[in-house]
Amino acid sequence: MPQSITLSLQGFLDYLKFQKRYSQHTIVAYQNDLDTFFEYLQEFFQPHQLAEIKPLMVRSWLASLKSEESNSSKTINRKISALKTFFKFHLRTGLIEASPMATIVSPKLSKRLPQFIDKRDTETLFSHVEFGQDWNGRTERLIMELLYHTGMRLAELIGIKEAQVDGYGSAIKVLGKGSKERIIPMNTALLKEIKDYTDEKAAKLPEADRVFLLVKDNGKKLYPKYVYNVVKKYLSQVTTIEKKSPHILRHTFATHLANNGADLNAIKELLGHSSLAATQIYTHNSIDKLKDVYKKAHPKA
Repeated sequence: MPQSITLSLQGFLDYLKFQKRYSQHTIVAYQNDLDTFFEYLQEFFQPHQLAEIKPLMVRSWLASLKSEESNSSKTINRKISALKTFFKFHLRTGLIEASPMATIVSPKLSKRLPQFIDKRDTETLFSHVEFGQDWNGRTERLIMELLYHTGMRLAELIGIKEAQVDGYGSAIKVLGKGSKERIIPMNTALLKEIKDYTDEKAAKLPEADRVFLLVKDNGKKLYPKYVYNVVKKYLSQVTTIEKKSPHILRHTFATHLANNGADLNAIKELLGHSSLAATQIYTHNSIDKLKDVYKKAHPKA
């Protein structure tokens, strides 16, 4: 890759890291998409400067992606978004005068409604499913409780610090995407469970990490795969839906709020969404509920 393009790529990644404060996971995703794009250009077009990249080159790359069955419309849209953000950044830096992405149209996506756990199944999960009595069992239950009762993301859960739990205010401070903070209320039962957990950690695991709230029995902070396995283990006992991930509990949190009449703007704030459009997907379940009420109650339904 020519040095000028390498430098422009590094400058963009530094911008994501230090100004946008994106997570390392997000930055790596951007880098991988951009690396594959520039590798393709060097093989077929050999541009030496960003200004030499034309829409035709971008379309050629996208056509090569579409020819591979492994690339869904969602994947291609993500790569297009990465390129648009990259070239928009360099329009602002003055490195280019026009973006080759200006005429690129993203493929349409079929709208998939979010999967969620039925209310009865969540009641079964917390009332009847047995969690272990050892330290890992305590941690696993608290993982499930926090994900469902707060709707936080996986990375947010792992990053919770003991100091972020406000027992007096009955809330927890969550550090979301772009280092944006939000406050999520918690009920007294969950607050007591967290307090009991931290007290027991201090008594039984004196060498454990006291910065982060959730730790394994070796006293170390959790990691993503551990949480995924915990969620899959317990959701498998109460639901038959195909996907059993931490994000399903986030969808469940939002859906149950919507179905019980919560204001959409309030749900947006609790989830940490930057726009209301991202939250509106949860209204479909409320609409389904209204249809059910209509069919049962209206004489002409």
